Amino acid sequence: MDSSTTVSAELGLRLVVPDRTTVPLLAGLEYAADDPYAIRMAFYVGEDEPVEWIFARELLTVGIVREVGDGDVEVRPAGAGEDILHIALSSPFGNALFEVPLSPLADFLHRTYEMVPAGRETEFIDIDAELENLLWRS
Repeated sequence: MDSSTTVSAELGLRLVVPDRTTVPLLAGLEYAADDPYAIRMAFYVGEDEPVEWIFARELLTVGIVREVGDGDVEVRPAGAGEDILHIALSSPFGNALFEVPLSPLADFLHRTYEMVPAGRETEFIDIDAELENLLWRS
């Protein structure tokens, strides 16, 4: 991808395990202007290939101030005075709760909105190419 149309960052976060202790992890975040609604987050766990989830940019943004999400992904602030965001993921393979440091995530999101302002996402999508891609896949 062209670096002038992408924003990336690495975040140190914590996986909350069943006994409520935490395990430190590294996650890579990537945002691309040609996919303006999505943020890709790759969780690096051990030596295996990273586990990638795709989040709606708006979901992460709203989750900073209030609980949001339903089903597979839920995002919420940890609590008053805490600089932590909780991201809960659910799949057929299990559930995971992550504690994400709020400041670096907010900085990353800010950079994505500098690149593609809220409400202007459709200006960055090539609708004809997307339709052609959909039609040729079937």
